[in-house]
Order: sequence, then structure tokens, then C-alpha cells
Amino acid sequence: MDRRIIIAIDGPAGAGKSTIARRVAERLGFTYIDSGAMYRAVALWAIREKLDPAGTRHMEELAKAAAIEFEPGSSSVRLNGEDVTAAIRTLGVSNAASIVSAIPGVRRALVETQRKMGEEGNVVMEGRDIGSVVFPNAAVKVFLDAHPDERARRRVEQTGEGDRDAIAAQIGERDQRDRTRPESPLVQAPDAVYLDSTALSQDEVEEAILKLVRARMSNGKEYQ
Repeated sequence: MDRRIIIAIDGPAGAGKSTIARRVAERLGFTYIDSGAMYRAVALWAIREKLDPAGTRHMEELAKAAAIEFEPGSSSVRLNGEDVTAAIRTLGVSNAASIVSAIPGVRRALVETQRKMGEEGNVVMEGRDIGSVVFPNAAVKVFLDAHPDERARRRVEQTGEGDRDAIAAQIGERDQRDRTRPESPLVQAPDAVYLDSTALSQDEVEEAILKLVRARMSNGKEYQ
């Protein structure tokens, strides 16, 4: 292939973006980048430093200074040289990340980092604003969604923490923050394909996205 290919998968919390993006990347031999993990990493650092995640100046400084790395061929995340893959998946970090991600300066800093990552090769990147802001010219854009109740069920299953009703309420609050924040709100890019995963298995969602990739890229033979 003579040009880099970016597949952007956006959607709300609990829609299954991380799992699907990772699987698609593995199938295609692309690098998987979890943009949400970047905000979680900054939030984790803030918690460890006992900083207020809503503190604009400190959060901007952390976002600019954070050395965040994704290991090719795996789902591990490193922050300043430390493997924080498990540490960033707690509910406390998730809630703090939602606050941190609403800070414009943080988003600008991490968007710049994400774009640099995208320049290094073919990637599958997922988040809230990948197709709408980070890579508006991405070759393939998907907006992955699911019913709120199903998203809450998946989150409880994923983390093993919390009450389903409480998680559903937290997801609703996060949706509101994500959709109404002034900087890079959660929206479906005009040219993104909407995919409701509520009643679909992971295999079915993966195949639906790969089918789209095959249709969009050359004659699709490379992406079987």
C-alpha cells in the first residue's frame, strides 16, 4: 500500500469501541490506538498527584507532558514508561477521565499527539471525535452505538464493578458531558456509517466494519 490508512471508530461510552477496534486492527495488521485510554492516562496521573481533574491549568500541563505509548500488536498502554493498562480501567479513573476530556486545552494537546501517531502508519483509532476532528479525512469512519441499557450491562461486565443502574446513570451523565462540551463534542461525522451494536455479537460488528473497509479500500483483496 502506498498511503497510510486510518479507520476512525467513534461512539459513546460502553458501545464496544475498544474491543471492536482492537479486533479490526488485528485482522488488518494495523496499529490499534485507544484515544480514550490517553485521557484515562492523564486522569490517572492527576489522581496519583492528588490534583483536581477539573483544574484546567494542571490538566493541560499533564496532557502536554504525558508520554503515552501503545505497544504494537497488543492492547497495553504505557504512561511515562509504566504499564498502566489495568490501572486506567477503574470506575474512578473513568469518571475523572470524563471530566478531564472536557477541558479544551487537554483535548488540543492529545489531538496533536493522536495525529502524530496517525502519521506513523496504518491505524485503527477509536474515541469520541476521531472522524469528526482528529482525522476528518479518514478513509473509513464508523459511529458505533448501542442502547444505553446494553451499554451499562457491558460496562459492568467489563469492569466487574458497580451496580448496573448506577452505571447506567453515570453513562447518561457522561453522554451529556460528551455531547455538550464546547471542544470536540461527541457527534457523528456526516460521512460516518452508523452501526447499532445492541443486538449484534462482537463477530457480527467486526465483520460489518471489515466489509465496509473492503468496499472502501482499493478492490478489498488485501483485507480478507
